[in-house]
This record gives sequence, C-alpha cells and structure tokens, in this order.
Amino acid sequence: MKYQQFLTPTISCQGSVVDLDLEALTKRGVKGLILDFDDTLLPLGALIVDPAVVQWVEQSKGLFKVWIVSNNPNRKFLEAMGQVLGLQTITSANKPSRRALLRVLTEMDLPPQQVAIIGDRLFTDVLVGNRLGMVTVLVKPPGNSTVFWQGGFLRRIERFLVRPLS
Repeated sequence: MKYQQFLTPTISCQGSVVDLDLEALTKRGVKGLILDFDDTLLPLGALIVDPAVVQWVEQSKGLFKVWIVSNNPNRKFLEAMGQVLGLQTITSANKPSRRALLRVLTEMDLPPQQVAIIGDRLFTDVLVGNRLGMVTVLVKPPGNSTVFWQGGFLRRIERFLVRPLS
C-alpha cells in the first residue's frame, strides 16, 4: 500500500460527525463504529456534549456496535463521557498504534472490513484504520478547532502535507 492510500479516508464527510449518513455506512456492510472523541464528538476544551451529538450517538447505537477509542489520557473524564453516551471507552490508545483497535475488534467480534473508524485526524484515525483494513471516515471537528498545538497547528500541517495527494 502506498503512503497516499494510508492517508486517504474511505469517506470524507463535509461536515461534523452529526452530518454523517449512517444509512450509507450500513449499505457498505459496516456493523461496528469506533469513534474518536476529542474534536470528533466534543470540541477541544468543551465539557458538555452537544445534544445533536448525543442524538446521533443514540441513532448509531441502534444500527451498530459502537465504542470510543481516544488518545486522550484523561481516563476519568472519558469514562464519564462514555457513561453519558452509553458507550465503552478506551483511553490513551496511542493511535496510530493498532493495539487498542485490535482489542475493540475482538470485543465487537467483527472483522476490520465491517468496522468504520470515525475521526478528525489523518495521522491518527485514518492512518490506523487504513493499516487495519477498516472503513475510514474523516469528519470535520465540531465547532471551531483553534487550540494551536492540539488542533489548529497540527491540522495545518496535515493539510499542507496531504494537499499533493488530492
């Protein structure tokens, strides 16, 4: 697989996670979802999940097996958010390492090609999903990601490096 393929999502959503067409995923044969958390379900720095995201997650749980897998090391916070959303969570996943996702695939009892990873980052979410042969979905962060080091700066680097791939 060429490096461009590792960084190219299967699906690029033009909006945030709530704009993602869940029916289109079921038509692709997807039976499980692995969701990134920071800047996918919750804007960086926010403490409350948007009601539209909560509704989207509830709809997702009716169609798929759903987990949160995040690089965020704040276990207490993510477990609390997981409880709010009714989802199991893995923190400190170290994506693009495959270890945490392999654990979730085992728990879901699904092959990688039947699971979609949904996230906002090419170098973590898309890269690890493509390495495993999953359906990869790139979404735009909810709100306005302006946190310089954690979101904005790294996102600019990703756009600069990936621009030639388009």
